Amino acid sequence: MSKPSKTEAELIAMARAELKVHADCPDGIVFFVLRSEDSWEFRTEADEATKAKPGYPECVAMLVQIGDHLSKQYDVKR
Repeated sequence: MSKPSKTEAELIAMARAELKVHADCPDGIVFFVLRSEDSWEFRTEADEATKAKPGYPECVAMLVQIGDHLSKQYDVKR
């Protein structure tokens, strides 16, 4: 049985909502979905100033956990 599909924007919105509950992320982080053949995961981009802010490493670590959880529930719409 296949998983329900969400758009990248929907998945990112879900991750942002969950991050607001669990982590204090600095502004300036860009989230995107990296696809592979049959799976996907979240990635981030940020400038050096944002990476140096308190909470950045914890935010990225939490995003990885959220992505792992969501990728088991949803596929990305093609």
